[in-house]
Amino acid sequence: MTRTVKTLLAVGVPAAAIACCAAAAPYYTTIAVWELRSCLPLLGVLAAVLVGAVVFGAVGLARDNDLEGILAVAGAVAGLGAGILWAAHTSYEQDRTYLSSIRVTSDPVPTLAARAPFQVGEAQARPNLGDTSGTIVDTTYLPGEDRYATLVERRGWLSGYEVAYTQHIPLQGRGEADRKCGFDRDRAGARVSGYFGHNLGRLISEKQRWVRFDSGDVYAYCQSDGHPIVVVPLKRQTGVWVTTERPAGAALYDGQTGDLTITTDTAGIPGPSYPLSLAKTQREATAASGGFWDWVFGRAGWETSDDETNAENSSEFTLSAGGSPVYVTPLTGRGSATAISVVAVVPARHSGLSLAPVSVHRMSPVWVSLKAIEDKIRADYQDIPNWQNIHVYEVSPSGGNGWVATLGTGQNVLYRVSGTGDLRGDKATCLLRADGTTVRCGTLAGVGGNGVGTQYGTDTPGGQGSPPPAGDLRRMSDAELANLQQRVAAEAACRLAKTCKAG
Repeated sequence: MTRTVKTLLAVGVPAAAIACCAAAAPYYTTIAVWELRSCLPLLGVLAAVLVGAVVFGAVGLARDNDLEGILAVAGAVAGLGAGILWAAHTSYEQDRTYLSSIRVTSDPVPTLAARAPFQVGEAQARPNLGDTSGTIVDTTYLPGEDRYATLVERRGWLSGYEVAYTQHIPLQGRGEADRKCGFDRDRAGARVSGYFGHNLGRLISEKQRWVRFDSGDVYAYCQSDGHPIVVVPLKRQTGVWVTTERPAGAALYDGQTGDLTITTDTAGIPGPSYPLSLAKTQREATAASGGFWDWVFGRAGWETSDDETNAENSSEFTLSAGGSPVYVTPLTGRGSATAISVVAVVPARHSGLSLAPVSVHRMSPVWVSLKAIEDKIRADYQDIPNWQNIHVYEVSPSGGNGWVATLGTGQNVLYRVSGTGDLRGDKATCLLRADGTTVRCGTLAGVGGNGVGTQYGTDTPGGQGSPPPAGDLRRMSDAELANLQQRVAAEAACRLAKTCKAG
Protein backbone atom coordinates (compact mmCIF):
# COMPACT_ATOMS: atom_id res chain seq x y z
CA MET A 1 0.00 0.00 0.00
CA THR A 2 1.47 3.30 -1.09
CA ARG A 3 2.01 6.26 1.19
CA THR A 4 -0.62 8.25 -0.75
CA VAL A 5 -3.27 5.59 -0.14
CA LYS A 6 -2.39 5.40 3.53
CA THR A 7 -2.69 9.18 3.83
CA LEU A 8 -6.04 9.16 2.10
CA LEU A 9 -7.30 6.42 4.40
CA ALA A 10 -5.96 8.20 7.50
CA VAL A 11 -7.82 11.35 6.55
CA GLY A 12 -10.83 9.90 4.77
CA VAL A 13 -11.94 7.32 7.31
CA PRO A 14 -12.25 9.77 10.25
CA ALA A 15 -13.88 12.33 7.97
CA ALA A 16 -16.39 9.76 6.75
CA ALA A 17 -17.09 8.69 10.34
CA ILE A 18 -17.70 12.31 11.37
CA ALA A 19 -19.97 12.84 8.37
CA CYS A 20 -21.98 9.73 9.22
CA CYS A 21 -22.35 10.84 12.84
CA ALA A 22 -23.46 14.28 11.71
CA ALA A 23 -26.02 12.76 9.35
CA ALA A 24 -27.32 10.29 11.91
CA ALA A 25 -27.32 12.60 14.92
CA PRO A 26 -28.29 16.15 13.90
CA TYR A 27 -29.38 17.01 17.44
CA TYR A 28 -26.08 16.12 19.12
CA THR A 29 -23.91 17.52 16.35
CA THR A 30 -25.81 20.80 16.56
CA ILE A 31 -25.14 20.96 20.30
CA ALA A 32 -21.49 20.02 19.79
CA VAL A 33 -20.93 22.73 17.16
CA TRP A 34 -22.70 25.36 19.28
CA GLU A 35 -20.68 24.53 22.38
CA LEU A 36 -17.42 24.37 20.43
CA ARG A 37 -18.00 27.81 18.92
CA SER A 38 -18.94 29.20 22.32
CA CYS A 39 -15.76 27.75 23.87
CA LEU A 40 -13.32 29.11 21.27
CA PRO A 41 -12.11 31.91 23.62
CA LEU A 42 -11.37 29.29 26.28
CA LEU A 43 -9.51 27.18 23.74
CA GLY A 44 -7.56 30.32 22.82
CA VAL A 45 -6.55 30.71 26.48
CA LEU A 46 -5.33 27.10 26.61
CA ALA A 47 -3.42 27.60 23.34
CA ALA A 48 -1.75 30.74 24.73
CA VAL A 49 -0.66 28.82 27.85
CA LEU A 50 0.77 26.00 25.73
CA VAL A 51 2.56 28.33 23.32
CA GLY A 52 4.04 30.36 26.18
CA ALA A 53 5.31 27.25 27.93
CA VAL A 54 6.85 25.80 24.75
CA VAL A 55 8.48 29.05 23.61
CA PHE A 56 9.97 29.96 26.98
CA GLY A 57 11.05 26.36 27.57
CA ALA A 58 12.71 26.22 24.17
CA VAL A 59 14.65 29.39 24.96
CA GLY A 60 15.91 27.77 28.15
CA LEU A 61 16.96 24.63 26.29
CA ALA A 62 18.76 26.66 23.61
CA ARG A 63 20.83 28.48 26.24
CA ASP A 64 21.54 25.22 28.12
CA ASN A 65 21.34 26.95 31.51
CA ASP A 66 19.17 24.35 33.33
CA LEU A 67 16.36 26.93 33.63
CA GLU A 68 14.13 25.47 30.95
CA GLY A 69 11.59 24.21 33.55
CA ILE A 70 11.33 27.55 35.31
CA LEU A 71 11.12 29.38 32.01
CA ALA A 72 8.40 27.01 30.81
CA VAL A 73 6.31 27.73 33.91
CA ALA A 74 6.91 31.46 33.48
CA GLY A 75 5.88 31.19 29.85
CA ALA A 76 2.71 29.32 30.83
CA VAL A 77 1.83 32.04 33.36
CA ALA A 78 2.52 34.77 30.79
CA GLY A 79 0.45 32.89 28.23
CA LEU A 80 -2.38 32.52 30.77
CA GLY A 81 -2.42 36.25 31.42
CA ALA A 82 -2.36 37.09 27.74
CA GLY A 83 -5.05 34.49 27.02
CA ILE A 84 -7.37 35.80 29.73
CA LEU A 85 -6.94 39.36 28.46
CA TRP A 86 -7.66 38.20 24.92
CA ALA A 87 -10.75 36.23 26.03
CA ALA A 88 -12.04 39.25 27.94
CA HIS A 89 -11.53 41.46 24.91
CA THR A 90 -13.40 38.88 22.81
CA SER A 91 -16.38 39.13 25.20
CA TYR A 92 -16.15 42.90 24.91
CA GLU A 93 -16.22 42.61 21.12
CA GLN A 94 -19.28 40.37 21.38
CA ASP A 95 -21.09 43.09 23.33
CA ARG A 96 -19.90 45.66 20.79
CA THR A 97 -21.47 43.54 18.05
CA TYR A 98 -24.81 43.55 19.86
CA LEU A 99 -24.37 47.27 20.57
CA SER A 100 -24.74 48.00 16.86
CA SER A 101 -28.46 47.22 17.19
CA ILE A 102 -28.97 49.71 20.05
CA ARG A 103 -30.09 53.30 19.57
CA VAL A 104 -30.05 55.78 22.44
CA THR A 105 -32.73 58.42 21.96
CA SER A 106 -34.40 61.31 23.76
CA ASP A 107 -37.77 60.41 22.25
CA PRO A 108 -40.46 59.60 24.82
CA VAL A 109 -41.34 56.01 25.61
CA PRO A 110 -44.26 54.94 23.36
CA THR A 111 -47.69 54.60 24.92
CA LEU A 112 -48.05 51.13 26.45
CA ALA A 113 -51.35 49.35 27.07
CA ALA A 114 -52.21 48.40 30.65
CA ARG A 115 -52.35 44.75 31.69
CA ALA A 116 -52.68 42.74 34.86
CA PRO A 117 -49.25 42.16 36.44
CA PHE A 118 -47.30 39.00 35.68
CA GLN A 119 -47.32 37.92 39.34
CA VAL A 120 -51.12 37.85 39.38
CA GLY A 121 -51.29 35.98 36.07
CA GLU A 122 -48.89 33.38 37.41
CA ALA A 123 -50.72 33.11 40.74
CA GLN A 124 -54.13 32.65 39.09
CA ALA A 125 -52.83 29.88 36.83
CA ARG A 126 -52.78 27.22 39.55
CA PRO A 127 -56.38 27.44 40.80
CA ASN A 128 -57.60 27.53 37.20
CA LEU A 129 -56.00 24.17 36.35
CA GLY A 130 -59.12 22.24 37.31
CA ASP A 131 -58.45 18.50 37.44
CA THR A 132 -55.21 18.74 35.48
CA SER A 133 -52.51 16.61 37.12
CA GLY A 134 -49.48 18.08 35.37
CA THR A 135 -46.92 20.69 36.37
CA ILE A 136 -46.96 24.31 35.20
CA VAL A 137 -43.72 25.09 33.33
CA ASP A 138 -44.47 28.52 31.85
CA THR A 139 -46.84 31.48 31.97
CA THR A 140 -46.52 34.13 29.26
CA TYR A 141 -48.50 37.26 28.42
CA LEU A 142 -50.02 37.42 24.93
CA PRO A 143 -50.37 41.11 23.97
CA GLY A 144 -52.28 40.21 20.81
CA GLU A 145 -55.13 38.73 22.87
CA ASP A 146 -54.64 40.48 26.23
CA ARG A 147 -54.44 37.08 27.87
CA TYR A 148 -52.00 35.03 29.89
CA ALA A 149 -51.08 31.64 28.40
CA THR A 150 -50.03 28.76 30.63
CA LEU A 151 -48.27 25.56 29.59
CA VAL A 152 -48.64 22.39 31.69
CA GLU A 153 -46.21 19.48 31.43
CA ARG A 154 -47.48 15.93 31.72
CA ARG A 155 -45.85 13.89 34.46
CA GLY A 156 -43.69 10.97 33.42
CA TRP A 157 -40.28 10.27 31.87
CA LEU A 158 -41.54 9.67 28.34
CA SER A 159 -44.36 12.19 28.32
CA GLY A 160 -44.98 15.45 26.54
CA TYR A 161 -47.19 18.34 27.54
CA GLU A 162 -50.66 17.88 29.00
CA VAL A 163 -52.59 21.06 28.42
CA ALA A 164 -52.31 24.70 27.34
CA TYR A 165 -54.84 27.27 28.37
CA THR A 166 -55.36 30.99 28.21
CA GLN A 167 -57.03 33.28 30.72
CA HIS A 168 -58.07 36.91 30.55
CA ILE A 169 -57.28 38.68 33.81
CA PRO A 170 -59.18 41.96 34.17
CA LEU A 171 -57.62 45.07 35.63
CA GLN A 172 -59.77 44.49 38.70
CA GLY A 173 -60.91 41.22 40.25
CA ARG A 174 -59.83 37.78 39.03
CA GLY A 175 -60.12 35.98 35.75
CA GLU A 176 -61.00 32.50 34.59
CA ALA A 177 -59.48 30.09 32.08
CA ASP A 178 -61.54 30.88 28.99
CA ARG A 179 -59.81 28.53 26.56
CA LYS A 180 -58.28 25.16 27.35
CA CYS A 181 -56.64 22.72 24.90
CA GLY A 182 -55.35 19.24 25.59
CA PHE A 183 -52.31 17.62 23.93
CA ASP A 184 -52.71 14.33 22.08
CA ARG A 185 -50.60 11.78 23.97
CA ASP A 186 -49.89 9.61 20.92
CA ARG A 187 -49.39 12.08 18.09
CA ALA A 188 -47.86 14.98 20.06
CA GLY A 189 -45.84 13.48 22.89
CA ALA A 190 -42.72 15.69 22.72
CA ARG A 191 -41.61 18.42 25.10
CA VAL A 192 -38.53 20.58 25.58
CA SER A 193 -37.07 18.48 28.40
CA GLY A 194 -38.22 15.13 27.01
CA TYR A 195 -36.13 12.03 26.54
CA PHE A 196 -35.24 10.19 23.34
CA GLY A 197 -37.99 10.56 20.72
CA HIS A 198 -40.05 12.71 23.10
CA ASN A 199 -37.50 15.55 22.96
CA LEU A 200 -38.82 18.57 21.10
CA GLY A 201 -35.30 19.91 20.53
CA ARG A 202 -34.42 16.70 18.69
CA LEU A 203 -37.43 17.13 16.39
CA ILE A 204 -36.42 20.72 15.64
CA SER A 205 -32.83 19.70 14.78
CA GLU A 206 -34.12 17.03 12.40
CA LYS A 207 -36.22 19.69 10.72
CA GLN A 208 -33.51 22.38 10.65
CA ARG A 209 -29.88 22.02 11.73
CA TRP A 210 -27.68 24.48 13.59
CA VAL A 211 -30.46 26.32 15.41
CA ARG A 212 -31.09 26.18 19.15
CA PHE A 213 -33.33 27.84 21.71
CA ASP A 214 -33.52 28.84 25.36
CA SER A 215 -36.06 26.81 27.35
CA GLY A 216 -37.16 29.99 29.15
CA ASP A 217 -38.35 31.44 25.83
CA VAL A 218 -40.75 28.56 25.12
CA TYR A 219 -44.47 28.97 25.77
CA ALA A 220 -47.80 27.71 24.42
CA TYR A 221 -51.22 29.12 23.72
CA CYS A 222 -54.61 27.67 22.86
CA GLN A 223 -56.08 28.35 19.43
CA SER A 224 -59.77 28.97 18.87
CA ASP A 225 -60.01 25.62 17.04
CA GLY A 226 -58.89 23.73 20.16
CA HIS A 227 -55.31 23.08 19.05
CA PRO A 228 -52.54 23.90 21.54
CA ILE A 229 -49.55 25.51 19.83
CA VAL A 230 -46.09 25.43 21.42
CA VAL A 231 -43.99 28.40 20.31
CA VAL A 232 -40.20 27.93 20.32
CA PRO A 233 -38.29 31.12 19.34
CA LEU A 234 -35.10 29.97 17.62
CA LYS A 235 -31.55 31.33 17.53
CA ARG A 236 -28.54 30.81 15.29
CA GLN A 237 -24.84 31.62 15.65
CA THR A 238 -22.73 33.94 13.53
CA GLY A 239 -19.01 34.77 13.57
CA VAL A 240 -15.95 32.67 14.37
CA TRP A 241 -13.81 34.04 17.19
CA VAL A 242 -16.37 36.68 18.07
CA THR A 243 -19.46 34.47 18.09
CA THR A 244 -22.86 36.09 18.58
CA GLU A 245 -26.47 34.97 18.26
CA ARG A 246 -29.17 35.99 15.82
CA PRO A 247 -32.89 35.14 15.59
CA ALA A 248 -33.82 32.22 13.36
CA GLY A 249 -37.61 32.38 13.26
CA ALA A 250 -39.82 30.21 15.43
CA ALA A 251 -40.77 26.55 15.61
CA LEU A 252 -44.52 25.93 16.00
CA TYR A 253 -45.50 22.53 17.42
CA ASP A 254 -49.15 21.50 17.07
CA GLY A 255 -50.23 19.68 20.23
CA GLN A 256 -53.03 17.79 18.48
CA THR A 257 -51.41 16.61 15.25
CA GLY A 258 -47.73 16.63 16.24
CA ASP A 259 -46.89 18.73 13.15
CA LEU A 260 -43.77 20.88 13.48
CA THR A 261 -43.41 24.04 11.38
CA ILE A 262 -40.40 26.37 11.30
CA THR A 263 -41.14 29.82 9.98
CA THR A 264 -39.80 33.36 9.92
CA ASP A 265 -43.28 34.79 9.32
CA THR A 266 -44.46 35.26 12.89
CA ALA A 267 -47.15 37.90 12.35
CA GLY A 268 -49.96 35.49 13.26
CA ILE A 269 -48.52 34.52 16.65
CA PRO A 270 -50.42 36.34 19.44
CA GLY A 271 -47.45 36.28 21.79
CA PRO A 272 -43.74 37.10 21.52
CA SER A 273 -41.75 35.37 18.78
CA TYR A 274 -38.41 37.15 19.23
CA PRO A 275 -36.27 35.26 21.81
CA LEU A 276 -36.54 37.02 25.16
CA SER A 277 -33.09 35.68 26.09
CA LEU A 278 -31.61 37.39 23.01
CA ALA A 279 -33.40 40.66 23.84
CA LYS A 280 -31.85 40.46 27.31
CA THR A 281 -28.38 39.85 25.84
CA GLN A 282 -28.76 42.89 23.59
CA ARG A 283 -29.97 45.05 26.44
CA GLU A 284 -27.02 44.02 28.65
CA ALA A 285 -24.63 44.93 25.81
CA THR A 286 -24.97 48.62 26.75
CA ALA A 287 -22.07 47.84 29.11
CA ALA A 288 -19.82 48.07 26.04
CA SER A 289 -20.95 51.58 25.10
CA GLY A 290 -17.62 52.92 26.43
CA GLY A 291 -14.04 51.73 26.01
CA PHE A 292 -12.65 48.33 26.94
CA TRP A 293 -11.56 49.35 30.43
CA ASP A 294 -14.91 51.05 31.00
CA TRP A 295 -16.45 47.66 30.19
CA VAL A 296 -14.06 45.83 32.54
CA PHE A 297 -14.75 48.14 35.48
CA GLY A 298 -18.48 48.58 34.78
CA ARG A 299 -18.32 52.31 34.11
CA ALA A 300 -20.62 52.43 31.10
CA GLY A 301 -24.14 51.42 30.17
CA TRP A 302 -27.18 50.64 32.29
CA GLU A 303 -28.47 47.74 34.36
CA THR A 304 -31.71 46.63 36.00
CA SER A 305 -32.63 48.01 39.40
CA ASP A 306 -31.86 45.86 42.45
CA ASP A 307 -34.90 47.23 44.31
CA GLU A 308 -37.21 44.59 45.73
CA THR A 309 -40.28 46.28 44.22
CA ASN A 310 -40.08 44.30 40.95
CA ALA A 311 -37.99 41.45 42.31
CA GLU A 312 -40.27 38.73 40.87
CA ASN A 313 -40.33 40.29 37.39
CA SER A 314 -37.79 43.08 36.97
CA SER A 315 -37.01 43.14 33.25
CA GLU A 316 -38.40 42.48 29.78
CA PHE A 317 -42.03 43.26 30.62
CA THR A 318 -44.09 41.94 27.70
CA LEU A 319 -46.44 44.81 26.87
CA SER A 320 -48.34 46.15 23.88
CA ALA A 321 -47.29 49.34 22.07
CA GLY A 322 -49.87 50.32 19.47
CA GLY A 323 -50.96 46.70 19.12
CA SER A 324 -47.41 45.36 18.68
CA PRO A 325 -45.77 43.31 21.46
CA VAL A 326 -42.61 44.77 22.98
CA TYR A 327 -40.18 43.95 25.78
CA VAL A 328 -39.84 46.91 28.14
CA THR A 329 -37.20 47.30 30.88
CA PRO A 330 -36.59 50.29 33.19
CA LEU A 331 -32.83 50.68 33.81
CA THR A 332 -30.54 52.51 36.20
CA GLY A 333 -26.96 53.71 35.82
CA ARG A 334 -24.29 51.23 36.89
CA GLY A 335 -22.99 51.44 40.44
CA SER A 336 -24.96 52.73 43.40
CA ALA A 337 -27.51 54.72 41.40
CA THR A 338 -31.13 53.64 41.88
CA ALA A 339 -32.85 56.33 39.80
CA ILE A 340 -34.48 55.10 36.57
CA SER A 341 -32.57 57.02 33.92
CA VAL A 342 -33.53 55.08 30.76
CA VAL A 343 -36.16 52.62 29.54
CA ALA A 344 -35.19 49.98 26.97
CA VAL A 345 -37.78 48.87 24.40
CA VAL A 346 -37.27 45.82 22.13
CA PRO A 347 -39.83 44.47 19.62
CA ALA A 348 -41.12 41.11 20.86
CA ARG A 349 -42.20 40.23 17.32
CA HIS A 350 -39.52 40.71 14.66
CA SER A 351 -39.45 39.26 11.16
CA GLY A 352 -36.27 38.23 9.41
CA LEU A 353 -32.94 36.87 10.62
CA SER A 354 -31.29 40.06 11.84
CA LEU A 355 -31.15 41.52 15.34
CA ALA A 356 -34.21 43.45 16.45
CA PRO A 357 -33.59 47.17 17.05
CA VAL A 358 -33.26 48.21 20.69
CA SER A 359 -34.42 51.72 21.62
CA VAL A 360 -32.99 53.12 24.84
CA HIS A 361 -35.13 56.10 25.83
CA ARG A 362 -33.49 58.66 28.09
CA MET A 363 -35.93 59.83 30.76
CA SER A 364 -36.40 63.56 31.11
CA PRO A 365 -36.79 64.23 33.94
CA VAL A 366 -35.00 61.25 35.43
CA TRP A 367 -37.28 59.04 37.50
CA VAL A 368 -36.85 58.36 41.17
CA SER A 369 -36.14 54.76 42.16
CA LEU A 370 -38.81 52.07 41.96
CA LYS A 371 -38.62 51.72 45.74
CA ALA A 372 -39.34 55.44 46.14
CA ILE A 373 -42.40 55.04 43.90
CA GLU A 374 -43.61 52.09 45.97
CA ASP A 375 -43.09 54.02 49.21
CA LYS A 376 -45.06 56.96 47.80
CA ILE A 377 -47.94 54.65 46.85
CA ARG A 378 -47.98 53.16 50.34
CA ALA A 379 -47.93 56.60 51.95
CA ASP A 380 -50.73 58.02 49.78
CA TYR A 381 -53.22 55.15 49.91
CA GLN A 382 -52.78 53.48 53.28
CA ASP A 383 -56.40 54.41 54.10
CA ILE A 384 -57.65 51.73 51.68
CA PRO A 385 -59.57 49.04 53.61
CA ASN A 386 -57.47 46.04 54.65
CA TRP A 387 -54.34 47.89 53.51
CA GLN A 388 -52.03 45.69 55.57
CA ASN A 389 -52.83 42.73 53.28
CA ILE A 390 -52.52 44.61 50.00
CA HIS A 391 -49.35 44.35 47.91
CA VAL A 392 -47.87 46.66 45.29
CA TYR A 393 -47.23 44.69 42.10
CA GLU A 394 -45.08 45.46 39.09
CA VAL A 395 -44.29 49.14 38.71
CA SER A 396 -43.90 49.30 34.93
CA PRO A 397 -43.66 52.14 32.36
CA SER A 398 -46.90 53.22 30.69
CA GLY A 399 -45.39 55.62 28.16
CA GLY A 400 -43.77 59.05 28.28
CA ASN A 401 -42.98 59.99 31.86
CA GLY A 402 -45.72 57.76 33.26
CA TRP A 403 -45.81 54.49 35.12
CA VAL A 404 -48.55 52.18 36.37
CA ALA A 405 -48.63 49.82 39.35
CA THR A 406 -51.21 47.34 40.58
CA LEU A 407 -52.64 46.92 44.08
CA GLY A 408 -53.97 43.51 44.97
CA THR A 409 -53.99 40.51 47.27
CA GLY A 410 -52.20 37.62 45.61
CA GLN A 411 -54.71 36.44 43.01
CA ASN A 412 -57.01 39.48 43.01
CA VAL A 413 -56.46 42.85 41.41
CA LEU A 414 -58.12 45.60 43.46
CA TYR A 415 -56.85 48.93 42.14
CA ARG A 416 -54.30 50.45 39.84
CA VAL A 417 -52.10 53.43 40.57
CA SER A 418 -50.62 55.69 37.91
CA GLY A 419 -48.18 58.53 38.31
CA THR A 420 -45.18 60.47 37.08
CA GLY A 421 -41.66 59.10 37.19
CA ASP A 422 -40.28 62.05 39.15
CA LEU A 423 -43.30 62.05 41.56
CA ARG A 424 -43.99 65.70 40.85
CA GLY A 425 -47.13 67.58 39.85
CA ASP A 426 -50.79 67.35 40.80
CA LYS A 427 -50.95 63.77 39.57
CA ALA A 428 -47.75 62.40 41.05
CA THR A 429 -49.85 59.36 42.04
CA CYS A 430 -53.50 58.65 41.24
CA LEU A 431 -55.67 55.77 42.42
CA LEU A 432 -57.68 54.24 39.56
CA ARG A 433 -60.63 51.91 39.20
CA ALA A 434 -60.71 49.03 36.74
CA ASP A 435 -62.35 51.19 34.05
CA GLY A 436 -59.57 53.77 34.33
CA THR A 437 -61.61 56.38 36.17
CA THR A 438 -59.83 58.18 38.98
CA VAL A 439 -60.75 57.62 42.63
CA ARG A 440 -58.43 60.37 43.77
CA CYS A 441 -54.90 61.70 43.35
CA GLY A 442 -52.53 61.98 46.30
CA THR A 443 -52.87 61.46 50.02
CA LEU A 444 -55.70 62.33 52.41
CA ALA A 445 -53.30 62.97 55.29
CA GLY A 446 -53.41 66.59 56.38
CA VAL A 447 -56.40 67.33 54.11
CA GLY A 448 -59.81 68.41 55.42
CA GLY A 449 -58.80 68.07 59.04
CA ASN A 450 -57.44 64.52 58.65
CA GLY A 451 -54.57 63.32 60.73
CA VAL A 452 -51.85 60.93 59.60
CA GLY A 453 -51.39 57.19 59.58
CA THR A 454 -54.41 55.28 60.87
CA GLN A 455 -56.19 58.48 61.91
CA TYR A 456 -57.54 59.24 58.45
CA GLY A 457 -59.96 57.39 56.17
CA THR A 458 -62.65 54.85 57.00
CA ASP A 459 -64.02 52.04 54.87
CA THR A 460 -63.57 53.52 51.38
CA PRO A 461 -60.87 55.59 49.66
CA GLY A 462 -63.43 58.40 49.41
CA GLY A 463 -65.04 57.80 52.81
CA GLN A 464 -65.61 59.88 55.93
CA GLY A 465 -62.82 62.29 56.66
CA SER A 466 -61.90 62.79 52.99
CA PRO A 467 -62.70 65.81 50.82
CA PRO A 468 -65.97 65.54 48.89
CA PRO A 469 -65.44 63.86 45.52
CA ALA A 470 -65.87 66.14 42.55
CA GLY A 471 -67.28 65.52 39.10
CA ASP A 472 -70.36 63.94 37.56
CA LEU A 473 -72.65 62.50 40.24
CA ARG A 474 -73.51 59.54 38.00
CA ARG A 475 -69.88 58.46 37.99
CA MET A 476 -69.69 58.29 41.79
CA SER A 477 -69.96 55.00 43.62
CA ASP A 478 -72.86 54.43 46.01
CA ALA A 479 -70.55 54.90 48.98
CA GLU A 480 -69.18 58.18 47.59
CA LEU A 481 -72.66 59.51 46.87
CA ALA A 482 -73.90 58.55 50.35
CA ASN A 483 -70.86 60.17 51.94
CA LEU A 484 -71.41 63.37 49.96
CA GLN A 485 -75.07 63.46 51.00
CA GLN A 486 -74.12 63.00 54.67
CA ARG A 487 -71.57 65.80 54.51
CA VAL A 488 -74.03 68.18 52.82
CA ALA A 489 -76.70 67.39 55.43
CA ALA A 490 -74.24 67.88 58.29
CA GLU A 491 -73.02 71.18 56.85
CA ALA A 492 -76.60 72.45 56.37
CA ALA A 493 -77.57 71.48 59.93
CA CYS A 494 -74.60 73.18 61.58
CA ARG A 495 -75.13 76.34 59.51
CA LEU A 496 -78.79 76.53 60.52
CA ALA A 497 -77.81 76.06 64.15
CA LYS A 498 -74.91 78.46 63.68
CA THR A 499 -72.57 75.95 65.29
CA CYS A 500 -70.16 75.46 62.39
CA LYS A 501 -66.52 75.95 63.27
CA ALA A 502 -64.14 77.81 61.03
CA GLY A 503 -61.84 75.68 58.87
